[in-house]
Amino acid sequence: MDLLSTLVDKGLRRELPTREEALAVLATSDDELLDVVAAAGKVRRQWFGRRVKLNYLVNLKSGLCPEDCSYCSQRLGSKAEILKYTWLKPDDASKAAAAGVAGGAKRVCLVASGRGPTDKDVDRVSETISAIKEQNEGVEVCACLGLLSDGQAGRLRAAGADAYNHNLNTSEATYGDICTTHDFSDRVSTVQQAQAAGMSACSGLIAGMGESDADLVDVVFALRELDPDSVPVNFLIPFEGTPLAKEWNLTPQRALRILAMVRFVCPDIEVRLAGGREVHLRSMQPLALHLVNSIFLGDYLTSEGQAGKDDLAMIEDAGFEVEGSDTTTLPEHRRPCGGHADTEAAAGETCAPQAAEDAGAPAATVPAPSDEARRDLVSVRRRGAGTDLPPNA
Repeated sequence: MDLLSTLVDKGLRRELPTREEALAVLATSDDELLDVVAAAGKVRRQWFGRRVKLNYLVNLKSGLCPEDCSYCSQRLGSKAEILKYTWLKPDDASKAAAAGVAGGAKRVCLVASGRGPTDKDVDRVSETISAIKEQNEGVEVCACLGLLSDGQAGRLRAAGADAYNHNLNTSEATYGDICTTHDFSDRVSTVQQAQAAGMSACSGLIAGMGESDADLVDVVFALRELDPDSVPVNFLIPFEGTPLAKEWNLTPQRALRILAMVRFVCPDIEVRLAGGREVHLRSMQPLALHLVNSIFLGDYLTSEGQAGKDDLAMIEDAGFEVEGSDTTTLPEHRRPCGGHADTEAAAGETCAPQAAEDAGAPAATVPAPSDEARRDLVSVRRRGAGTDLPPNA
């Protein structure tokens, strides 16, 4: 396909595809799927070889969030039967993190529910970061605490946070459909605050919420413009008790096309396969490793993931290798400033994406999945941090 040859050439040059090309990837047929995966795989291997970075989530505070994000099991008014607990103590969080590090995780992601941290919360998380780094040499720590207030990003960076995660989730045009308690610009501002403080920015999306192809392209292009170092791609886990419980819009094939599109738009950025991979990719998870270079190990915030030992076996069986702590994830040209690209040095190059206007491309509708909803695949997490059961790592 001429389209795929063009996209590979652009990816190898770190050149932004056009919106029409990104939309065309999502519109490819199932008969073309392996060709799409192979093409995006060339781009992935150019910048990341066959390495897979492992990340491990520690849920510091679970449930009881005042925000109304429709996709979230921790949202205001959620009836999902998830674990609810207040802040873990630093030593408990560090022990949970150690389980992931022992399983091969290179980065620990500290997540807390809520609109955003208070200054006292930042102090608490700072203590947790120190405890984790003291007990786990060489580990990266990423904080995910919601919307940041002035000065908080700098305090987290000073405490040793290497990165900050705050996802855009969906397109700006449709953001109001999934959340009314904050808006798209609030999320963009928090990512920019993290970057300004010297942290590596991590920001991604959630697919499968009923969005159109155009919405998916919009949010990925918005992410490319923000230039984070890592882009997590989540697939909606339709929790019973949330407004999106009936949104089963994904097939394994569509999930792979979405990942391929993200790789073409973000060729040299860490693309992370995140929540929902087990639910929607199922037996096709190994194919996704040809598109992404990073995954979460074990469980997620409020849902159970694949067992950590099975993740490791999958990586080995697919011919990939776990990235060691002595290896830098990002390509050399993206490494300055704590892992984030040197904006001044890269101006006009990778950090200044080429303009690509939407020439009136119609908003494609989401194709109906060919299989029935698999609600049996959604498992609420009952182990790990905040429980008496050992973590899944």
